[in-house]
Amino acid sequence: MLGTENLAVFVGSGILLNLFPGPDTLYIIGRSLSQGKTAGICAALGISTGAIVHTLLGAFGLSALLATSAYAFTILKYAGCAYLIYQGIRLFTEQVQRGDATDGKLSRAGLRRIYRQGALTNILNPKVALFFLAFLPQFISFSSPNKPLSFIVLGALFVTTGTIWCLVVAVFASSLSRRLRQSDVMSNRLRKINGGLFILLGLKLATSKIAS
Repeated sequence: MLGTENLAVFVGSGILLNLFPGPDTLYIIGRSLSQGKTAGICAALGISTGAIVHTLLGAFGLSALLATSAYAFTILKYAGCAYLIYQGIRLFTEQVQRGDATDGKLSRAGLRRIYRQGALTNILNPKVALFFLAFLPQFISFSSPNKPLSFIVLGALFVTTGTIWCLVVAVFASSLSRRLRQSDVMSNRLRKINGGLFILLGLKLATSKIAS
């Protein structure tokens, strides 16, 4: 009815892929370590939103442009690279007083910014779009009467398992750094580490190729 096949294999493979740390996981860990559980959860939800966008784009064929057009891939790649490096520099240079950017103290605007950054970090990564295009269609039945719907169903399953894992990562990472964040010096050091991580991810994205 859903036009999918081998769902058990798909879910199992998706879980294993989510367990492997990538840029999204590192972003969540960085936010959780430097700003606490609430920030980590917002980052995780932002990442999941980005994955939903990639699912919809893939279902309706728009992401296929990235697989066939080196020009489109390059534009999105450098946009993502610039965004990551910009955010990394901001995190690296900002100085925050104790408690100003930790659990219970983050403003709604701050939480929205973390969520938005998570979403854009994922959306502006062309390799995520190519992954969805390469992975999900393998589990769509050839006889599916509505292949875009089948793609969306598989994407929803993948996003669900991924979100659960990301939330676990956020809670666990924040619990490890709770005491460290009580110190102004350590809190700002964690932010600098997070900023440096963003810059490295941006530089790594800049070296990615469409054939990857």
